Amino acid sequence: MSGQKGFSRRDRIAEQIRREVAELIRTEVRDPRVGMVSLTEVQLSADYAHAKVFFSTLAGSDHLDVVQAGLQHASGFLRGELGKRISIHTTPQLHFVFDQSLERGAQISQLIREAVAISDHGAAPGQGPEPDPDPDQH
Repeated sequence: MSGQKGFSRRDRIAEQIRREVAELIRTEVRDPRVGMVSLTEVQLSADYAHAKVFFSTLAGSDHLDVVQAGLQHASGFLRGELGKRISIHTTPQLHFVFDQSLERGAQISQLIREAVAISDHGAAPGQGPEPDPDPDQH
């Protein structure tokens, strides 16, 4: 056996849970509060009893509480369906947590675009092409 372990069993199960719950939300959950949700990661506790399900949404931060309430409301149904789809000793309780990393990444990208635009339009003296002092003399 090699020295590298690769993905642990817990990581593989967490990814399977992410895929299955995402599919269940897409195909089975009819709650309108839960539309436009993407699951980004699942973290399982050591005893597999709890799963933090990280999600992002296109609904906007104004509707975040509503989306999270919809997910928590559906968590019992999702857990029951998950238990039918995967074979593990304990089907974990699902705890939905908003993943801010995509939102933060978008904010950072916007700041970078703004900084580039400022540097393009406001080049420091001596960095741009020198204007011809008297274009009629040529």
